[in-house]
Amino acid sequence: MDTQPVPFVPPAPKPRTTPPSTLEMMRIVYRNPLELWGEHTYNEPWISANGVGGHLIVANDPGLIRHVLIDNAKNYKMATVRQMILRPILRDGLLTAEGEVWKRSRKAMAPVFTPRHIFGFAEPMLRRTMQFVARYEEGGMTDVAHDMTLLTYDILAETLFSGEIAGEPGSFAQEIDRLFETMGRVDPLDLLRAPEWLPRLTRIRGRKTMAYFRKIVTDTVKMREERLKRDSDTAPQDFLTLLLRAEGPDGLTRAEVEDNIITFIGAGHETTARALGWTIYCLAEAPWEREKVEREIEAVLAREPDPTKWLDAMPFTRAAFEEALRLYPPAPSINREPIETETWNDLVLPKRAAVLVMPWVVHRHRKLWDMPDAFMPERFHPGNREKIDRFQYLPFGAGPRICIGASFAMQEAIIALAIMLSRFRFDVTAETKPWPVQKLTTQPQGGLPMQVTRRV
Repeated sequence: MDTQPVPFVPPAPKPRTTPPSTLEMMRIVYRNPLELWGEHTYNEPWISANGVGGHLIVANDPGLIRHVLIDNAKNYKMATVRQMILRPILRDGLLTAEGEVWKRSRKAMAPVFTPRHIFGFAEPMLRRTMQFVARYEEGGMTDVAHDMTLLTYDILAETLFSGEIAGEPGSFAQEIDRLFETMGRVDPLDLLRAPEWLPRLTRIRGRKTMAYFRKIVTDTVKMREERLKRDSDTAPQDFLTLLLRAEGPDGLTRAEVEDNIITFIGAGHETTARALGWTIYCLAEAPWEREKVEREIEAVLAREPDPTKWLDAMPFTRAAFEEALRLYPPAPSINREPIETETWNDLVLPKRAAVLVMPWVVHRHRKLWDMPDAFMPERFHPGNREKIDRFQYLPFGAGPRICIGASFAMQEAIIALAIMLSRFRFDVTAETKPWPVQKLTTQPQGGLPMQVTRRV
């Protein structure tokens, strides 16, 4: 008789049973904010409390989340602490811009992310992935986390920049890790809402890395401008050209163009890289799930050469990826701040409070999910997927500021998984001991060292 295997429970911090002291809290928030949250955070519809930097509200109820992100979004701005961390890196890029600047940027970029354009990216995504996996032919040990950073960078460079990004991909991957290690963390002074002119000692080390990225952007823009001047008819009509053509008195400033390039080079590929790495790891730890995915991929590849159709044709593969996104949301926290005090049901949301909508917590909430800590892709199988509330699953956010590249990322992920898992098998070893750490994204501390073998 067939028995259902016990679901794999991947590593995650155990909820705290006692509140930390102020000093301990600051240490945890700097080291790994995922370790901060207590058992009640994963059980209550919301938490409302006075914290070190003022009033704090953790929003878990899907109705409350909808209220903050959609129904009354006009009363919520980006949280002060979040902006203190991200603005030094991204300035007026799409993730950090507000008001008119954000509207201009979103409007300028929208044409690139229409379904027609996304489908047009499928072939280059496929080509780049096939070139990339050639490195696995000999088998052996590899760090999957690092590899996925390289792969998604290759895909981003090819699709949005037509392969014309200045700098070396290898050094880029190293520098992006350094950037998030140094610049992408909450500094204790941020928690205290200290003035921005007070230097954050934890970020001083990141200035050299930041300068490296800014130079890549400047050189990339210069390369494309020269090409457009030489022959604008043959220049690629990609994201980069579109941004440059949106520059002008009624469009984007040069600084905004550069900020959006760095946003997409940095954040635009990092999120998908992390999600792919966690998916491959979870499937390796749950081989019965991996077998379903492998069988599905083999069947689809045998009959359907068009990669634009794979996303819909591979529900098991998509479900595994979506379940990894649930357990390890690349963006683990969405931070807002009420402009004016308001009430939702019997909850008061004071002006300037820190309102946290945390996919990390919502995706593991005891009242919203069955066995929330387990890797169970069947939650997202057809027939089950439709029962999940829109606001209890937020890997790409929600509302006006939902991730503009969500469809791009889903198509990219399924194509990458289809090619990798059809040809190779990734297995855990004694060295594979990842621990989720929140920097700008949910990263596996220590990487994902895994054994790769060619599938016959």
